[in-house]
Amino acid sequence: MSGIRVEHLNKSFGDFKAVEDVGFEVKEGELAALLGPSGSGKSTVLRIIAGLEQPDSGQIFLTGCDVTQKSPRDRNIGFVFQHYALFKHMTVEKNIAFGLEVQKKNKKEIKEKVEELIDLVKLNGYNHHYPSQLSGGQRQRVALARALAPEPRVLLLDEPFGSLDAKVRKNLAHWIRELHKRIHVTGVFVTHDQNEAMEISDKIILINRGKVEQVGTPHQVYETPTTKFVASFVGNVNVIEAYSDKEFITINGSTGHIDYREGESVTIIGDVVLLVRPEEIVLSRESGSFNSIPGTLEAIHYRGSFYEMDITVGSNSVKAFVNKDEFTRFNWQEKESLFINFRQFKIFEASEGFHKVHAMLKQYGYIE
Repeated sequence: MSGIRVEHLNKSFGDFKAVEDVGFEVKEGELAALLGPSGSGKSTVLRIIAGLEQPDSGQIFLTGCDVTQKSPRDRNIGFVFQHYALFKHMTVEKNIAFGLEVQKKNKKEIKEKVEELIDLVKLNGYNHHYPSQLSGGQRQRVALARALAPEPRVLLLDEPFGSLDAKVRKNLAHWIRELHKRIHVTGVFVTHDQNEAMEISDKIILINRGKVEQVGTPHQVYETPTTKFVASFVGNVNVIEAYSDKEFITINGSTGHIDYREGESVTIIGDVVLLVRPEEIVLSRESGSFNSIPGTLEAIHYRGSFYEMDITVGSNSVKAFVNKDEFTRFNWQEKESLFINFRQFKIFEASEGFHKVHAMLKQYGYIE
C-alpha cells in the first residue's frame, strides 16, 4: 500500500516556478529523502504534502486517501522542523504531551504514551528539563517524540539536522535510521546532504529546479544516475572533456582513447563529458590495454582511510581514490607518469559546450 503519493504537483510564487509537475510515491513504512541543492523546491514539496502550502495544481494521497483539500490538522501528519519549534515554557514531557492533550486523550493514556516516547528517544531523566537546558541533538529528539505522540500516518522532517554540528548530525542521523527500523512509520525528510540521504533513506527523490530528476534506492541513484545532474550531485565525480566519433572516445588534449567495444555502447558524435567517480579509476605504471590513458600524478593527499590523487590527463584534471594497501604496494610519487583506466563511466552530450556544462556544475558547487 502506498504511504504517500503525489501527482503532477505545481506551485509558483509570482513568476517563480518553485515546483513543476512533481510526482513520486513512498511506500508504507519507507523512509525517503527529498534531496537537492538549496532552492530546488524540496521544502516546498514537503510543505505541500503537510498542507502548509496549497499547490496550484496536482494531488496528494496519504495512505490511499486524497487529502489535497484537507487542512494540516485533518491530514494526521507529524512534522519536525529544522529549528525544533519546541515550546520554551514547557518541559520535555509537556512538549511531548501537547498533541495528545489537543486530541483530548485521558491523563493516564497521555502519561503512559509520554513515558513510552521518552524511553524511545532515549531521554530518560530529562522529563522535567526545559528546552534551554538541552543540547541541540536532545531538542531535536524531543521534537521527534512530540511529532510521533499523536501516532501520525506519515512523518515529515524538514532539514531535521540542519542546525546541528557535523558530529551530532551524523550521530542523530544514525539514531533516526535505527529508530525507523523499530517503528516503521512512513517518513520523508528534506536534506541537501547527499551523505545523509545515502546513509539513512530507503529511497531518494532527487529534485533540481523544481523538477524530479530521479527516484530510486541510494544504490540505484549512485550507481546508475540517469542525468548529468544526478551523476554530478550524488557522490564525488570527475567531469572529463572528450570527443566521441562512435568508435572511440578521445580524451581532450590526450592521445588516450576509450574503445566503445570495451566500454559503453553509444551513438553520440561530437563533444561529450564523461562523469567518472574517483573510486572507479584504476592506476598503473604500464599501459595494460588500449583503454589505458596516459597522465601525470601531480599531487597526493592523505585522507585517513585512503589517498586522494590529483592527476593531469590531457587538458583535464582528474581525482582518483586509492586505498592504503594499493598505495603502499605501488609507492606512488608525485610528478611521475602513469596510466589510468575507467572501470565504468557515464557519457553525456556537451552540445551546449563544455563551458556551459562546467558553469552549471560550478553554480551548484559540485565542482570547483
